[in-house]
Amino acid sequence: MNNSRMGFMRGLMFPGGQQPVIKGEDVYLRYPLVADFNPWTKLRAESRTFLAPWEPAWATDELSKGAFRRRLKRYQREAREDSAYAFFVFRGVDNCLLGGCTLSNVRRGVTQCCALGYWVGERFARQGYMSDAVRALIPFIFRTLGLHRIEAACLPSNQPSRNLLAKAGFREEGLALRYLQINGEWQDHVLFALLSDEGQPA
Repeated sequence: MNNSRMGFMRGLMFPGGQQPVIKGEDVYLRYPLVADFNPWTKLRAESRTFLAPWEPAWATDELSKGAFRRRLKRYQREAREDSAYAFFVFRGVDNCLLGGCTLSNVRRGVTQCCALGYWVGERFARQGYMSDAVRALIPFIFRTLGLHRIEAACLPSNQPSRNLLAKAGFREEGLALRYLQINGEWQDHVLFALLSDEGQPA
């Protein structure tokens, strides 16, 4: 593991304040903290109907403080194991929580790949915030984590997400049948990928 990745992981496990980790044009991304619980649960609760069609079914205690603390512990463990990295996305001008991004299923060895996922609160959707966040994450994935390939998937009907990925430089690679269990059902997904030598659009 290179020194930059080790330093970043130490920051994840021992967050020393609320300084931005990754900066975009209008947003920044940082590791979630216990202090984020109230804005997180408020944003998720008010966006539940909006998010439900695109996400796994929520647990009965999904928005509880206990579940949130368990979530943070899992994030810390996964970062320590270099298997996943989670970020919350904030608006730069007022530090308002907008959503989140996750780099999951990090594979090393001959693969050097991860899966990108993201969500945005309903009142912040389709305003360019998540596109900004994804574009900011790409250099971190390739340069800091040293990965070779980023994968992403979305439901065929999720045109905003398809547009976001295409705008960020991802290529559509095909359709995976019954790929993920979303909202309680196994559903087909369109697969996208971006390689480290493909760069980013200006």
